[in-house]
Amino acid sequence: MRNTAGIILGGGQGVRLMPLTRERAKPAVGFAGKYRLIDIAMSNCINSGIKRLFVLTQFLSASLHRHIMQTYQFDTFTDGFVDILAAEQTGQSEGWFQGTADAVRATLHHTTYFESEQMLVLAGDHLYRMDFGPLVRSHRESKADITLCVQPVPRAEATRLGLLSVDRTGAVESFVEKPSDPAVIDRFVAPEHLFERMGVEFASGQCLASMGIYVFEPHVLREMLEDTSHTDFGSQIIPAAIGRYRVQAWPFTGYWKDIGTVGSFYEANIALAQPDPSYPLYQPRWPIYTRARSLAPSRVVRSEIRDCLLVEGSDITGAHIEDSIVGMRSIVRQGSHLKGVVMLGCDFYEGEQDLDGGTPPKCNLPPMGIGRHCIIERAIIDKNARIGDGVVIRDKTGAPDLKAETHWVRDGITIIPKGVVIPPRTEI
Repeated sequence: MRNTAGIILGGGQGVRLMPLTRERAKPAVGFAGKYRLIDIAMSNCINSGIKRLFVLTQFLSASLHRHIMQTYQFDTFTDGFVDILAAEQTGQSEGWFQGTADAVRATLHHTTYFESEQMLVLAGDHLYRMDFGPLVRSHRESKADITLCVQPVPRAEATRLGLLSVDRTGAVESFVEKPSDPAVIDRFVAPEHLFERMGVEFASGQCLASMGIYVFEPHVLREMLEDTSHTDFGSQIIPAAIGRYRVQAWPFTGYWKDIGTVGSFYEANIALAQPDPSYPLYQPRWPIYTRARSLAPSRVVRSEIRDCLLVEGSDITGAHIEDSIVGMRSIVRQGSHLKGVVMLGCDFYEGEQDLDGGTPPKCNLPPMGIGRHCIIERAIIDKNARIGDGVVIRDKTGAPDLKAETHWVRDGITIIPKGVVIPPRTEI
């Protein structure tokens, strides 16, 4: 694996996650109160033995760059490195990345500078735990030019994923990206004997979908990117490769989730605090790495906490919290009730200078965190929010999407954007 290069795509706008992506790239969005989404892909690579890592960035990338630089540093006695490749102006190109494939094409002279046996291309915003060793081994043993990670999905999810059909050897015969026509989806409903042969659990009527994880032979990747009109892997590169190269499917049987929407992001976070979660944060010998912080243990005083994750540095006094994530440095004060709340935490404590060089808050603002006697249900509270005393945020399940000055509603979830101030006794 030491001769496999990992290319992590981290430059998307993330419009489906707005307003969480209003000030940061999608892979930089907080997760589980202490991590960032990019940590999942980075940790999977490092734990798999892949330590030649390239992260391609473009939109609102400053916080993502800062996090990577502060977190992922290999010592001088290994040949590992993390190289951040932002969109750059060159003699051949003056524009931004036009898609996933265009980003890899524009940075190919950097990613192929070191000779690699295989090149692994993956997204920086999916939730899963995968050892890439068996994937790369299967790719080599099958003498494939390209290998796609695949998983069965319900028909209802087929419109947002790439679907494929395979023959008895696992070779990909056809591929379609995010089909909307029901007749097309019907053609990609996989026969049950296919899943049985691949050793994958299934339910009737499921389709075989691409997970957006690709292994390329370096010369094949270079050849496929010669056509500059092809800017996206799913809709252009992979379909064009079928029939021209040996494209294999590799089934993944573990948990995998695309958390690119507010609804999926919220549900994935809340599920972490439930009994027997599908994606446990702890697994022996497979840690999720993130930036190390010297924070005090969380303090819980005269409170009732049920089915929650409490991250270090938090302070909870006289509160009732259930089915929630309490992020780092979060403050929840006397008499407040939280249910189904994802708190992404704070970048600094009250009175400290913030990361952007700001000054301590004025005395007329509510203090950092959640005030006294608040009722908050089914909400995402982004970093550094100030919620005054007596604020009420009700469950918005079934409500239409809304964009207001102090909050958004998407997928029936109320989102309080980063740094927003909610005045005391506000009702949302």
